[in-house]
Amino acid sequence: MTDDSNPPEAPLQATVPDAAAGRRFDAVLAELFPDFSRSRLAAWIKSGDARLDGREVRPRDPVRGGETVTLHVQLDIQTHSQPEDIALDVLYEDEHVIVIDKPAGLVVHPGAGNPAGTLVNALLHRDPSLNTLPRAGIVHRLDKDTSGVMVVARTLPAHTALIEQLSSREVHRQYLAVVVGSLVSGGTANAPIDRHPRDRIRMAVREDGRDAVTHYRLRERFRAHTLLECRLETGRTHQIRVHMAHLKHPIVGDPLYGGPLKLPRGATGELVATLRGFKRQALHAETLEFAHPMTGEPVRCTAPVPADLKALIGVLRDDTAAAAERER
Repeated sequence: MTDDSNPPEAPLQATVPDAAAGRRFDAVLAELFPDFSRSRLAAWIKSGDARLDGREVRPRDPVRGGETVTLHVQLDIQTHSQPEDIALDVLYEDEHVIVIDKPAGLVVHPGAGNPAGTLVNALLHRDPSLNTLPRAGIVHRLDKDTSGVMVVARTLPAHTALIEQLSSREVHRQYLAVVVGSLVSGGTANAPIDRHPRDRIRMAVREDGRDAVTHYRLRERFRAHTLLECRLETGRTHQIRVHMAHLKHPIVGDPLYGGPLKLPRGATGELVATLRGFKRQALHAETLEFAHPMTGEPVRCTAPVPADLKALIGVLRDDTAAAAERER
């Protein structure tokens, strides 16, 4: 019985330029086929699907120049999740990328406890061809309860280009966060992050962790809280949440790193109820800016502040104004 779900594709061919004589096959292959990641090309060399003049060669073997490189490959299904008709708020879309405003509560990838109802399922319903891309084209993620902008690749070249931009720190990612404490100035958190040594669900600042840098500045001060604008230089798991907790200014509502509820003196009943009722981290991916993977033109998308976070900021603002009025 044959599987016709992935019909064979015509082999891809290219000619090694004479100027490449003496260089490694894997390095030349990456230049000839820039649409594919180096890891994928390396796997095809190992499997014999990437050949030089019809011969299987090793990654380090030198080329002479003038040979024909052939890729006998097809893009297999990478994502086996099922499409689901889940509404998406699309901020920008063309044949190469989709930029969405992810709502709080939507899980990005299927996994244990969340086999369906995820962003991946929604994306596959909108564009079934995304099943040939790793992780359905998702190149970065947001935590379940973090809202805001995400970019998704729709083609392999776009996927490769966006990952390279993220790796080289060329993507501008700006967040809004409401944190505990009234900060007097902005700053930079430069502290390495890795998995917590005892709690595998949490991340932690560790001397042996991976480089992690978060820049933050004040957007608005309240009596006992601050609205921050945070910019990611790196993109570690839970990075802003871990860094702000490390600075003793955890994000309001954060179930992992937030700590006990803190209220300003004489807090109104509305403020108490709002802070107690805010059950997710008050973190929103506000702006994402990147170079379009095909044209190089800048793409800048901003997601409006969601209703729950806007309400929280409004109550904090009213409380601060009321306290100032009482002191007059």
